[in-house]
Amino acid sequence: MVAMGLGNLFRRRPRATGTPRFEGPPAGTQHLTEFVATHRGVEGFVEPRTTVSDVTLLLVAHDGEWTRRRVPSVQWAHDFANGLGVPSYDAAVVGVPQRMREFNRRHREAEKARRRAALGLPEDPPEIGGAQA
Repeated sequence: MVAMGLGNLFRRRPRATGTPRFEGPPAGTQHLTEFVATHRGVEGFVEPRTTVSDVTLLLVAHDGEWTRRRVPSVQWAHDFANGLGVPSYDAAVVGVPQRMREFNRRHREAEKARRRAALGLPEDPPEIGGAQA
């Protein structure tokens, strides 16, 4: 049996060094380019690297539809977006646009209604303890 302290159990292993994580354009480049070409009013939001995800480029269209792909670096994301004529912002500074949250809410509600209909349930259950007329 190997003795291991709890500190070692949760310690992150260092990343391998020497070779870059990306050699050439990332796999999602074509997808991001197509999104910009097929949507209007697109803005880019560069999301910084965190402990659980790499740097990502979030593209949000005028109606809130969005897509996100991992990119090599923050600078690469800004250069890529600006090269396509898309304004880019640091998501850590400005956040994500409200229209994206509204898009997600609309789609979540539509999916919920679709599931309820498939089960033969009423669209909205009656509210319990709601305001009385």
